[in-house]
Amino acid sequence: MSVDMNSQASDSNEDDFDPNSEEDEGAEEEDQGDIVDYYEGVASDVEQGADAFDPEEYQFTCLTYRESQRVLTEEVNSVASALKVLPAVAKLVLVHFHWQVSVILDRYKSNSSQLLCEAQVQPSTCRSVTASPQSLQCGVCLQLVRKDALLSLPCQHSFCKSCWEQHCTVLVKDGVGVGISCMAQDCSLQMPEDFVLPLLPSEELKDRYRRYLFRDYVESHFQLQLCPGADCPMVIQVQEPRARRVQCSRCSEVFCFKCRQMYHAPTDCATIRKWLTKCADDSETANYISAHTKDCPKCNICIEKNGGCNHMQCSKCKHDFCWMCLGDWKTHGSEYYECSRYKENPDIVNQSQQAQAREALKKYLFYFERWENHNKSLQLEAQTYQRIQEKIQERVMNNLGTWIDWQYMQNAAKLLAKCRYTLQYTYPYAYYMESGPRKKLFEYQQAQLEAEIENLSWKVERADSYERGVGEGELSANDRGDLENQMHIAEQRRRTLLKDFHDT
Repeated sequence: MSVDMNSQASDSNEDDFDPNSEEDEGAEEEDQGDIVDYYEGVASDVEQGADAFDPEEYQFTCLTYRESQRVLTEEVNSVASALKVLPAVAKLVLVHFHWQVSVILDRYKSNSSQLLCEAQVQPSTCRSVTASPQSLQCGVCLQLVRKDALLSLPCQHSFCKSCWEQHCTVLVKDGVGVGISCMAQDCSLQMPEDFVLPLLPSEELKDRYRRYLFRDYVESHFQLQLCPGADCPMVIQVQEPRARRVQCSRCSEVFCFKCRQMYHAPTDCATIRKWLTKCADDSETANYISAHTKDCPKCNICIEKNGGCNHMQCSKCKHDFCWMCLGDWKTHGSEYYECSRYKENPDIVNQSQQAQAREALKKYLFYFERWENHNKSLQLEAQTYQRIQEKIQERVMNNLGTWIDWQYMQNAAKLLAKCRYTLQYTYPYAYYMESGPRKKLFEYQQAQLEAEIENLSWKVERADSYERGVGEGELSANDRGDLENQMHIAEQRRRTLLKDFHDT
């Protein structure tokens, strides 16, 4: 991951121009129930012994508004010069072709007229207007006007200035930037910004139009994305657009570059969109599984899950079991972590529609329960992370070591959240995955990752509650080494899964 730190230097009002909103709504409050920076600061603790290749490494740059305008202007001038058109027309061509300058230049060399017609900035030859005398009647209001009061685009559809003004004003007030077209029926010729701006009646409306244009220019650019953070004017620039994790240098918003939604590796953008829609639609059906309590499978005492780890120990009978499947925890030490794999009914296609519907719901609930469980575990482990930070601060204040001496515990909690976040998003991936050898390989790697995450979670929670040992309650060298070794193993499992299944 690369961030252009120079982009953070400009804080003037001009650089802070926000294309996403018309007025400031106040800074977004940080969610206290999350570890917002768990990707940062842990690389040095896990690099040794982990796979040196990081499948999530992604080069990107954070640009201010002024820097973004500079990038766009350079490309506009380049295309305008090559196509011998005005910059306002070049912008429309660039938007149509998603700002792929090399594609535009190649197409222009092969057929310049077809390029301009396809971009809807020049009328097609077959629809060109004949040289009949121009009517002095406006085609919208049907009023007779002076010839110099009629305005037209290259399509020669003439309308009075007043109608053009109303047309543009209504569309800009509706939030349209690029996309204002000719008023004539069946004419889709685009209006360049130098045609629209003089028609807008006020400076306030012109400023709004410029904001909408900037928004549309960035959103249409294959290498740029607006930061989705509240009231954030930053733009993310990449060389190769992919579904990868990016983070704004100004507001620290983390998102997928391709879809601007929450980062969701290894699941692709279309799949996570389907999954989240399905979860929203079926939320009432799934409500019954959201309880925080289950009965101990051995002594039947009610147990509340108050930590992120799925390795549970009954406080009464000391029985160790899995929170998800209620199976004996000893069986989860085997090579294949079975409770993460859904066992489909091979004969379901021969059964009734009602049976198939029940099986489909059963499958969905299986994956949703695990998705939701890891989400809740992340929230609980964020609380553990806060306690660890407080304990480290307390020990440093009591001269029981420096911050560096205890930082490995904080890094372990960060890495745990990083791994569990990836694991959470493996369940939508598995839900939509077709059965076959590749799914079996995925489920195997998913199971391996889940097993190591639960081992790491167990060790982190034990470290958090550790009250005995050498000196004033610190972990021994062996305990620390065991924890750091588990960090290496968990991160290696995570990277292996992403390398094999993310964007493949």
